[in-house]
Amino acid sequence: NAEPFQVAVREDNCIIVSLEASDVVSSSSVYVVKIAGESKNYFFQFDEFNSTLPAPVVFNAKYHGLYYIVTLLVVNSNMVSKSARSITVLTKPLPVSNVSIYDYKPSPETGVLFEIQYPEKYNVFTRVNISYWEGKDYRTMLYKDFFKGKTVFNHWLPGICYSNITFQLVSEATFNKSTLVEYSGVQHEPKQHRTVPYPPRNISVQIIPVNRNNWEEHSGNFAEESFMGPQEIIRKVSHPPASLSEIPAANTSAAWLDDPSNSSEYETTSQPSWWSSEAESSEGEEEFVNAASSDYEGSDASTAGRPTAEPPPFLPVQMVLTWLPPKPPTAFDGFHISIEREENSTEFLTVSEDTHKFVAELKEPGKYKLSVTTFSSSGSCEVRGSQSAKALSFYISPTGEWIEELTEKPQHVTVTVLSSTTALTSWTASHESSGNSTIVSVLSLTCQKQKESQRLEKHYCTEVNSSSSLIENLVPGAQYQVVVYLRKGPLVGPPSDPVTFSIVPTGIKDLTLYPLGPTAVVLSWNRPFLGVFRKYVVEMFYFNPSTMTSEWTTYYEIAATVSLTASVRIANLLPAWYYNFRVTMVTWGDPELSCCDSSTVSFITAPVAPKITSVEYYNHLLYVTWTYGGDGPDLSHSRMLHWMVVAEGKKKIKKSVTRNVMTAVLSLPPGDIYNLSVTACTERGSNTSMPQLVKLEPAPPKSLFAVNKTQTSVTLLWVEEGVADFFEVYCQQAGSGQETKVQEPVTVSSHVVTISSLSPATSYNCSVTTFSHNSPSIPTFIAVSTMVTEMNPNVVVISVLAILSILLIGLLLVTLVVLRRKHLQMASRECGAGTFVNFASLERDGKLPYNW
Repeated sequence: NAEPFQVAVREDNCIIVSLEASDVVSSSSVYVVKIAGESKNYFFQFDEFNSTLPAPVVFNAKYHGLYYIVTLLVVNSNMVSKSARSITVLTKPLPVSNVSIYDYKPSPETGVLFEIQYPEKYNVFTRVNISYWEGKDYRTMLYKDFFKGKTVFNHWLPGICYSNITFQLVSEATFNKSTLVEYSGVQHEPKQHRTVPYPPRNISVQIIPVNRNNWEEHSGNFAEESFMGPQEIIRKVSHPPASLSEIPAANTSAAWLDDPSNSSEYETTSQPSWWSSEAESSEGEEEFVNAASSDYEGSDASTAGRPTAEPPPFLPVQMVLTWLPPKPPTAFDGFHISIEREENSTEFLTVSEDTHKFVAELKEPGKYKLSVTTFSSSGSCEVRGSQSAKALSFYISPTGEWIEELTEKPQHVTVTVLSSTTALTSWTASHESSGNSTIVSVLSLTCQKQKESQRLEKHYCTEVNSSSSLIENLVPGAQYQVVVYLRKGPLVGPPSDPVTFSIVPTGIKDLTLYPLGPTAVVLSWNRPFLGVFRKYVVEMFYFNPSTMTSEWTTYYEIAATVSLTASVRIANLLPAWYYNFRVTMVTWGDPELSCCDSSTVSFITAPVAPKITSVEYYNHLLYVTWTYGGDGPDLSHSRMLHWMVVAEGKKKIKKSVTRNVMTAVLSLPPGDIYNLSVTACTERGSNTSMPQLVKLEPAPPKSLFAVNKTQTSVTLLWVEEGVADFFEVYCQQAGSGQETKVQEPVTVSSHVVTISSLSPATSYNCSVTTFSHNSPSIPTFIAVSTMVTEMNPNVVVISVLAILSILLIGLLLVTLVVLRRKHLQMASRECGAGTFVNFASLERDGKLPYNW
């Protein structure tokens, strides 16, 4: 019946394992303790022993609030281990170090916020035990819904003092159907907290006029009496009763305020001056909400020398304030009553929890504000009052008229914008309130959203109140909030729901575009002096080739400044593309208001300069190829019209090429130097490529002829082609390899030349070379021969003519003789002898003189 091995947990979180006699099986066995629970298992061996048991094993547990399984292992001589028995122990969690208790703001009457602090490292717990005294009752509960050390209780009773509040961390573990529970200690300071009581209900006030005759009869005594009136009250009636003896007695009296013996029971304050019978005249300055209207006060102004009647004395009135206790289950000990007159003098009074009615006599006219709150003070907790219930306001005129608090607020408030600087406010009210005046309060929301140095609208930066429904001096682009109040005398009712409206901004003017190249422009504009706005929005409209759509897209937004001029640089535009730019002024609003879509400017960007890639000249034709804006641009949607290819030399040659073709063929005269360029043309601009010089070799003369030759000269004639500065003619005697006389080259600027000083009857090889810009052409060759030596052709001709003349004369004589012989029988006849000379053959044979 000996006890098994013992396991205990000390306060320092050490686990003590003791071996008992009943655990010893054999003296030759080894006893080992296995401790499991953390991330790894721990093994401890008992010291060897004979007759006495070994010392306990001490394990310093790292975790607090964690359960550990302690197992005794017996190892025999064959090194075979056997589990003897296991015990589960639970360490104690570390205690809470600090506690904070706050009101639960959504419901401070029943809810509290607990915030606890505790060691988080190596500290394990499952729930929190909360213990406290609820008044005289002790409560305890286990709570587990703590998130980051915080939780909300929302089931406490209002006005109760909860004291000695303590928190304990609880660790729980279940092993072999048994549950282990360990509580941490209490190291924090016990807390206390009182919930807020509920306010009283159904607070109402009645004003009872006091009988005039009775007041005049006792008027001499009121200066020494308290501001409180008699204990009796009556309901509000149209005619006062004949005497105070007819007023029935009330259930609750306020006579304790007059009795010095009872003044120590409840807290009161000293009597303010406005409760005395010596009334001070109220000021006539009209203010918002709290000032008395001049219509309800006597005028203090008097004209010199004109007697004025003194206003009748103010007759005191009786104020009856009633309420119901707060809703149960609220623990409370009384009520605080606050009576405020003209917002400059306040009386605080305290009544018992059984009092639900308060009667006072008001001896001065003016505006009064009443409030009743519940307070709870029993117990050791601090005294707490309820949240303020609805305050009651009313006005007592100098004539004793009671003006009740206005509880109605204007409905369906709307604002109609008439122009950029005026707006009209309208609303609806009940028939009972139709005779009341109104206050229209206007506040600029734009001012609240801008820094003071950047404000462009300053008139309504503070709330401006007006009795007119017409709102003036508005600024275009500003956003305003309007609240309407009903007013009756000096009393102002609750505000209407605020209405926000915005004025459309004026928009910009003088939008101007300055091009900076094919891909960038600068937009500049002005704005009107009068106007506010939030930002400028710069938009552009163009055809997007990547999405194949055309739409307005926002390019840039510029925050509003006080400057009247603004500009923006727009880059990354497509060359030779159509763009439409728009700048709008955007102001605050829901949705945002903007103006104006008409502030636009259109522009076609300039094309980029083409790049000439190849130039080839073949057979009097110049082949030109160029590229534009990268590889294979799509010009189908661009505003490119055509290409203009210009070759400028002595002659200027132009050729227009359609935009889809990037090659051109020009017929250029040879022998000139041309400045070649390609221009991309759009509707509004152009861009020219880098010029390229093209030098064409001169062409050789063609159709070379020898038009005349003599024994010593030859005349050559040819046709020039292209551009030539001069021609060089060179003739060399065609020899058989022997040294021949070399002729000097002849330079001429015309296309005909005579080469002289040649040898007769000699063959020559002549060449004509064209020179242009100091460059020679390929020479053109011709073979010519001079004529043989012979007599003077003139002598031959004369001799022939002389012979012919003689022959003719002889023939004529013979004819005459024959005729005479025939006895003139034959009629005379005409004899024509013609001579034909083939000048062409003479010219070909070189028999005609040069100047023939």
